[in-house]
Amino acid sequence: MKRTAFFLILVFPTIFQSCESPKEIHKKEIPPNIILILADDMGYSDIGCYGGEINTPVLDQLAANGLRFTQFYNGARCCPSRASLLTGLYPQQAGIGHMEYDRGTPAFRGDLSSNAVTIAEALKGAGYSTYMSGKWHITPYVIEDPDKSNWPRQRGFDKFYGMISGAGSHYDPRSLAEDNEYVPPTENFYSTTAFTDYAVKSIEEHKGENPFFLYLSYPASHWPMQAPTEAIAKYKGQYDNGWDEMRKARFERMKKMGLANSDWELTPRDSFVKPWSDELADKEWELANMETYAAMTTLMDEGIGHETL
Repeated sequence: MKRTAFFLILVFPTIFQSCESPKEIHKKEIPPNIILILADDMGYSDIGCYGGEINTPVLDQLAANGLRFTQFYNGARCCPSRASLLTGLYPQQAGIGHMEYDRGTPAFRGDLSSNAVTIAEALKGAGYSTYMSGKWHITPYVIEDPDKSNWPRQRGFDKFYGMISGAGSHYDPRSLAEDNEYVPPTENFYSTTAFTDYAVKSIEEHKGENPFFLYLSYPASHWPMQAPTEAIAKYKGQYDNGWDEMRKARFERMKKMGLANSDWELTPRDSFVKPWSDELADKEWELANMETYAAMTTLMDEGIGHETL
């Protein structure tokens, strides 16, 4: 049975503990299956293993038995981060220095550069089968007669099911596609569940002795805030004290976990964010957003915990 290397970020450790040449070792080593999972639009301290109150037991266990980074940077926005993750390049080198629209220069073309090599393209050259499930968002989303040269199938993936665009309803994403065609959502579609199911299906249907690479790119927990009612209900009342108290509690947990120095002070709240008080407008709406966000994150954690993954 092949071993599976499981990454929530892009890390490819290579360790040689022999005097033999890498070429000789390569003949003996069985390449691992690789699963790369990307979560969307999450905060540093949201999940349990980073001090958050959101229930994420699967991610917490992975962190306890793996590596947990405390100094890691992304592209500050969705598509530049994805372009870097998939190519190992700076966003500008990959052609997506800002968002997925053309600003008139090669660095800000808004479309993945043909000079960039994706992980899937590189691994296919090493004999891997390559599968993707979830959000793409490194090429412009066009409804009628789209240019598909930068869709997943043309950038190294053998199979694809997911969203071409950067955001949309988690129940009815307009950019949902399978392989090279837009498709309607199935009955009872919910993005997190659907993309977990397709990832699992891809693994279970994988045939042959060659290893596989799976890129599972969840749109959760990106807006819009949407989750099944029963999932949201589990967080009812948990955020009633508001974001100021939640922020303090997270920071104290982070200190105890060694993620923040004990003598550090909590930074002042951004002036754009109002204090949590009875005078706060749309308080019920704010509470609903926090509860739903937490539910979306927990559902993703449950998907990652599927026995096949």
